Amino acid sequence: MPEVTARYEPGVPCWVDLMVPDQQAALDFYKDLFGWQGEIGPPENGGYSVCTLHGKPVAGIMSAAGQEGGSTPPPAWTMYLATEDADAAAHRVTDSGGTVMVPVMDVMDLGRMAVATDPAGAVFGLWQAKDFIGAQMVNEHGAVIWSELNTSAMDAAKSFYRSLGIETRPMEGAPGYHALTVGGRTVGGAQGLENSPPGTPSHWMTYFAVDDTDSTVDALVRADGSVLVPPFDMMAGRMAVVQDPQGAAFALIKPVPVDGA
Repeated sequence: MPEVTARYEPGVPCWVDLMVPDQQAALDFYKDLFGWQGEIGPPENGGYSVCTLHGKPVAGIMSAAGQEGGSTPPPAWTMYLATEDADAAAHRVTDSGGTVMVPVMDVMDLGRMAVATDPAGAVFGLWQAKDFIGAQMVNEHGAVIWSELNTSAMDAAKSFYRSLGIETRPMEGAPGYHALTVGGRTVGGAQGLENSPPGTPSHWMTYFAVDDTDSTVDALVRADGSVLVPPFDMMAGRMAVVQDPQGAAFALIKPVPVDGA
């Protein structure tokens, strides 16, 4: 069972959370789809839900609170990069052409966080761990397995994410695709928007591992989710791109076994 017990290295994706209008509906949907356990948190935590898989934190779900004028942010998954110093990382974001959308703040004794965009507008978070390191279950059915930057400005992205400890290099055997590395270890991927529908904005895509892509997509559709890219085979496995019933996009993949595993 792929458990994480140590702190994530700076620059490594360490957590994902979902902001949606109907938090309880999302909790019910992902429980049925992935087997997550979670409930709406106490008011002092803003109702934030830490969902677990096999008893370990795997992702967060929160309510999209109305803004002035009654508007709410669009439903979306946000990926968080680990950092040793959220304040310093936020300064590097702005110095490198990005924008800090949610200023650095304390999350009780759990850590410090911020939400930002890179120069092309892709949204991501920063997480400085204190008592909470982030996801403690990864790379198995229902858990995050991959984080992918889809960008309209690859050259700018390479420079920007280097300031946060991430290097970018071409991925062998995948023309046009890039590996994101930290300390020489691949921690995610990046690609341009050439194969995306016209008008697709730059964004981070979260991939969840599944045991069977096709049956998971079928279950998602029965639960009123929608399919953006039907299941297909690629070098890393069989994947699909989908939306939950509230419109948050994510990817599913049954990974190709590694070393006969």
